[in-house]
Amino acid sequence: MPALLSVLDLSPIRAGETPASAVRETVELAKAADRLGYHRFWVAEHHSSRSFASASPEVLIAAMSQVTSRIRLGSGGVMLVNYSPLKVVEQFMELEALAPGRIDLGVGRALGADTRTGGALRSAGVEAFPTWFALLNAWLLDAAGREAFPTSHAAHGVRAQPGGPSHPDIFLLCSSTSSARFAGMAGVGMVFAEFITRGDSAEAIAAYREAFQPSIFRAEPWAGVGVGALAADTAAEAERLDAPRRAWGYAFAEGNAGAFLSIDAAQGALKARGVGAPTPEERQSALVGDGPTVRAALQAKAKSVGADELFLITFASTLEAKVRSLELIARA
Repeated sequence: MPALLSVLDLSPIRAGETPASAVRETVELAKAADRLGYHRFWVAEHHSSRSFASASPEVLIAAMSQVTSRIRLGSGGVMLVNYSPLKVVEQFMELEALAPGRIDLGVGRALGADTRTGGALRSAGVEAFPTWFALLNAWLLDAAGREAFPTSHAAHGVRAQPGGPSHPDIFLLCSSTSSARFAGMAGVGMVFAEFITRGDSAEAIAAYREAFQPSIFRAEPWAGVGVGALAADTAAEAERLDAPRRAWGYAFAEGNAGAFLSIDAAQGALKARGVGAPTPEERQSALVGDGPTVRAALQAKAKSVGADELFLITFASTLEAKVRSLELIARA
């Protein structure tokens, strides 16, 4: 069976435009993904970033829930250690009330920021994640009336409102085999961030499936992968549109990533570096080409790594180009 196709949008900030416009563009892209039949649309959390605008996925999900009708909406993901687990459950139960049966709660173990910003957020730190994750699960099940806190538990009687009858589906964002095993042992879905790690997700997915234990959340393992993908009417046009992502990648590797450049500026930056055609490593980090080529490469990717679903991350210089990419991949 072909892998499901979904979208993960990071609200990238383009040079000369505002972060606010990037957030509004994410909402418009969600409307397009809903129309085109994609399975899910997830949004990210980044703090104090010069490249990505969305710091509050729950707010974006609420906005998207009012302009979409079919597609599942979720976080890719909430950086759990930055917040009270109770507050996160309250927010996502509220979203579930607004769009019943369409909400996903994806959580991450990292800060989504540098340590100084993490301090400003009063983050509990990554060491707190296992405890925070257990509390999140317990409050979620308690709120939905599926499994109450034991009377001996310190949180017994503390309810996350609004209560059920349903609750969001839960996922763990992973970037290593250890986090994938954690997701498996917890019996929740996992999504491997291959677009960040630049590594093969097959090992992590295999570790997840091997460690998986059925839970109240999920009887069978479910694995997704986040991959870069950009389609255009021709392969040459797709490579031209991909120049801002490539230029940003070099700047990021040097610790100097900012807003995404225009196509002309990105091409100039690549030329100044003496970079011509994409390197094998660049081609591995994103699938770029015409619609049928990218669609075929996506399905081959899913089969090779054992993924049930792929989340497409598209960096293009305009909203129109991003929507066109989704159209071509869906059509193929």
